[in-house]
Amino acid sequence: MFDFAPVRKRRRISLTPMIDVVFLLLIFFMLVSRFGTDMHVALGLASGSGDSYSGPPRLVTVLPEGVELNGIAVDDIAAEVAPLTESADDIIVLKAAEATDLGRVVAVMDDLRGAGFSHLVLLE
Repeated sequence: MFDFAPVRKRRRISLTPMIDVVFLLLIFFMLVSRFGTDMHVALGLASGSGDSYSGPPRLVTVLPEGVELNGIAVDDIAAEVAPLTESADDIIVLKAAEATDLGRVVAVMDDLRGAGFSHLVLLE
């Protein structure tokens, strides 16, 4: 009547490709992750911390493509701020423009700290 083919033994699913994918993902995430210490940026508070502001205005506005000191575009911020300060401990106020990313602000802060200015205050 009916001629059925011989019954075959079912193959088991191989887990080798899945294990390979898991190891590749593990290696990928290990390579793209960052190991080490995070960078900490010390900031002063803009609210009344007891320090008084003296001297000429020193408002540094960090723009996405440049830096302004008291509303005037400058190239070397550390050299332009120096004549406005009496000592390296004078307060310098930093303000980020609307579309400025954090990396740009930190780069300007590093430039100022590299020039010896230690009292930086960041405004929102």
